[in-house]
Amino acid sequence: MGHNGVMSEPALAPRNAFVGVIAVWVVAFLSSIAVGIFVPEEWRVSWMLVAFGGTILLSFAVQLWYGRTQGFIFRVAGSVTGALLLMGMISVGFGLAALIPA
Repeated sequence: MGHNGVMSEPALAPRNAFVGVIAVWVVAFLSSIAVGIFVPEEWRVSWMLVAFGGTILLSFAVQLWYGRTQGFIFRVAGSVTGALLLMGMISVGFGLAALIPA
């Protein structure tokens, strides 16, 4: 038997890249709601920053797990920007709610 060369493996269909972006947005939404509910008002901004830092790390981890280099920066930027806007809107909502007397 002769050596016919290396067999190539068929390319698998790539995973949808935007599922990771939406997953980061969902985590940002849930973490900001949790911070707004469970953290005292004077510590809320600090913990929002911690939660946002966690979403940045999660965004990198999800996109690295995805395993494609094409559009990596675009996907990470979309994840982080969306999480920032989402957490900002929720933070504004909790801030306005704190102004209303009980």
